Amino acid sequence: MTAPLTPPHQPPPNDDPWQKGPSGATPWPGPDRAGDEGPGLRTELVQAAVVAVVLAVMGVLLGLLWMWLAPRVPLISDGRIVYLKDSEGEQAIGGDGTFALLGLAFGVVSAAAVFLFRKRGGVPLVLALAVGGLLGSLLAWRVGIWLGPSQDVVAAAKHAGKGVAFDAPLKLAAKGALLAWPVAAMIVHLGATAVFGPRDPEPAWAPQSPSEPQSQPSYGGDASQQQQQQQQQQPGGEGR
Repeated sequence: MTAPLTPPHQPPPNDDPWQKGPSGATPWPGPDRAGDEGPGLRTELVQAAVVAVVLAVMGVLLGLLWMWLAPRVPLISDGRIVYLKDSEGEQAIGGDGTFALLGLAFGVVSAAAVFLFRKRGGVPLVLALAVGGLLGSLLAWRVGIWLGPSQDVVAAAKHAGKGVAFDAPLKLAAKGALLAWPVAAMIVHLGATAVFGPRDPEPAWAPQSPSEPQSQPSYGGDASQQQQQQQQQQPGGEGR
């Protein structure tokens, strides 16, 4: 009787060449990557809170720029009624457009700054950009109205006098302009993270030590030769 041999059409068990890297190498996790995983959740939340606060404070600058760059709407009074000096003017629409364009610019700048600060991104930072941008837009809206022309049109008309033009108070008719900053910040940051963000490194292959024998797969005729050699090595194999 001879011991059962491995069928010729099947490779020996635990000797699959496709499970190994080049030259019998085995996967190696590489050096300690604990530092590449980024900060913990608590650190990310702290960073996100700081980003949101900074963006909200930047709303003061946006409000000042809006007050300075927004076109003025001239009003005039005849002593009884206050009306537009130029009824066909587009200064009111220009004020909304100026706020929206400034919001887009602030969104791009803030997203680029946050990406350079932490390139790995993360959900907390994206939410901080959205919340901070919205708070900054709201603050800019109120700052522009507060520091702009007087809201008391009657008092301003009396102070200017009859037939003298004066500036109307700032007004944001299109409230959707408040979303320009947060939307632009999120889109730019997500795009920058997707294109320029760090990638997870591929697993390295550790070379096999010289002391470990490299098993070679055998198929077809090699299996039949091994079977003949094993039969010859068994005692009494030729007699039987």
